[in-house]
Amino acid sequence: MHPIDTACISPLDYLPTPSPVLLEYPRPGVALVILNRPERMNALAFDLVSELTRTLTKINYDNSVRVVVLTGAGKGFCTGADEKSSAQVPHVDGLTKPSHALRAMEMLDDVILSLRSLHQPVIAAVNGAAHCGGMCLALAADIRIAADSAYFRAAGIMNGLTGSELGLSYLLPRAIGSSRAFELVLTGRDVDAVEAQQIGLVSRRVADEQLLEHCYDLAERIAAFSRPGTELTKRSLWGGLDAANLAGHMQAEGLGQLYLRLLTSNFEEAVAARAEKRRPAFTDAK
Repeated sequence: MHPIDTACISPLDYLPTPSPVLLEYPRPGVALVILNRPERMNALAFDLVSELTRTLTKINYDNSVRVVVLTGAGKGFCTGADEKSSAQVPHVDGLTKPSHALRAMEMLDDVILSLRSLHQPVIAAVNGAAHCGGMCLALAADIRIAADSAYFRAAGIMNGLTGSELGLSYLLPRAIGSSRAFELVLTGRDVDAVEAQQIGLVSRRVADEQLLEHCYDLAERIAAFSRPGTELTKRSLWGGLDAANLAGHMQAEGLGQLYLRLLTSNFEEAVAARAEKRRPAFTDAK
């Protein structure tokens, strides 16, 4: 056995590699997910994508979490694909290039679908740049709050590619309307926080230093409501965007209301709380 040449080892070699995704619990019932590659503006390298998917799966089955806040470390939310990343797509040994590419796109798609299907509502706290895939991450969230520094760019068209990826052509027209969506995607121009609020891309704009606290306050308000009521509301709102017709969707909404009205005492508790001038304490039980 050869001795180790300690002179060739840097003290940095002993430091653990920072996780590309951090998970914190800043307030009761609230999970904070932080994309943690600030030196790369939190670009979507495959190791970050894998860790983000694992984190969302963990949260999905954590019944202590009622609302999720998603943000980026440093000065950017997420700038899309990371061309300089050395991380590899897992489980692709023996695959040809076309199959490898399909697996890569599937990994990225899974993140968007995971956000959409999460039991808990997701608030995107958009700080700084949200480009390409980063814009798609924000659009997949249920609520978007922008810091003053936030700006959005569907940059694919500027890179000689399509301007649409990861569900952008599905999500963006539903958020801001078809004409605005076509213009933004076909021109690739920046949308700052002021315009983003004006066109409905985000619901609110706040100062950078207030962004997370504002999102935590919003999350706590949502978390105070009934758990199944919140989950069914999220499903109904997304379902309404996909509904084939009004009558069918109204029937689905009505069944959700009946489900909670008949199987819980939440409605009676809400009425009593208003009469007694207190906050309701929903048990989600009969």
